[in-house]
Amino acid sequence: MSSIVSRRRFIHSSAIIGGACAVSGSFAAFAQKRGLTLPFHLGIASYTFREFSRAQMISFLKQLHVSDLNVKDIKDHLPMDPQEEAKALAAYAAAGIKLHAAGAIYFQKDQDADIRSKFEYCKRASIPVIVAGDPTPETLPRIEKFVKEYNIRIAIHNHGPEDKVWPSPLDILKSIKGLDPRIGCCIDIGHTVRAGTDVVQAIRTAGPRLFNMHAKDLTDFHDKESQVAVGEGKMPMREIFAELASIGYTGFVDLEYEVHGDDPMPGVTSSIAYMRRVLTDMGYSV
Repeated sequence: MSSIVSRRRFIHSSAIIGGACAVSGSFAAFAQKRGLTLPFHLGIASYTFREFSRAQMISFLKQLHVSDLNVKDIKDHLPMDPQEEAKALAAYAAAGIKLHAAGAIYFQKDQDADIRSKFEYCKRASIPVIVAGDPTPETLPRIEKFVKEYNIRIAIHNHGPEDKVWPSPLDILKSIKGLDPRIGCCIDIGHTVRAGTDVVQAIRTAGPRLFNMHAKDLTDFHDKESQVAVGEGKMPMREIFAELASIGYTGFVDLEYEVHGDDPMPGVTSSIAYMRRVLTDMGYSV
C-alpha cells in the first residue's frame, strides 16, 4: 500500500511541479506580451494510456487539465460495439471530455461494409476526423465515397521508414492529389523525422490538408527507441508551433507518448508542461 501511495504522490507532485514550471518559467516573457489567441489546440491521444481503463484515463486528464481527446478503440476507451460505445460517450460527456478525432483506425478491407462500419462508429460519437493507419492508395477512391457521404475527414497517419506505403507525410500528399479536400494527413512528427523528412517543411507543404498531428520527441532522429518526454529530445517544437500558426492550422496537436506505458504520467506531465511553456513564451495564452 505504501508504494502505491508514494507513486500517487509522485504523480501528483509531478503535475504540480510541471504546471508551476510552465507558469514561472515563462511569466516574464508573457508579462511583456499581449496574450495571443492560440489558433490550434493541445490534446492527448488515448493510446498514451493504453494500459489504463477509461475511468483511470479520465482521472489522468483531469490532473493534466486537458479536456480534448483523440480516442482509440483500445481497452474500454471507445469500443466499436454501439452499446459499449454509448457508455463511453456518456462517461466522457459527464467528465467534460471532448472527442475531436478517433484513431488510428485501420482499413484492412477494401469493402463497403467494413469501411462504413468505421464511419458509423465515428458518426455515433460525433467525431469529425478519422486518423487512418493503413489505407492503401488503391482503397482511397472507395474511402473517398464515404468521406463525401458522411462529411467526416480522413487524416492518413505516416509511420516512418518501417511503413512501406506511408513513411512520410509527403508520400501521403502525393497520393491524395485530386481527391476530396476532406482527405488529408495526420503528421506524426516523430515518425516524420525518422523518415528523413524536414517536419517543418512537411507542415508547410501539407497546409490545408493537415487535419491532425501526433507529437512526440526523440533524442536520435534515426532511432525509434530513443523517444523521450517532449522537450527532452531534439524535436524543434517552437519552429513546429510557429509553422502551424503560419499556415492557419486550427486543429489539434495530440501528445502521443509511447514509452513507459505502465507509468506514463511523469513523462506526459512533463511533455504537456513543456509544450504549454513554449507556446506561452511565444506570446500565446494557453
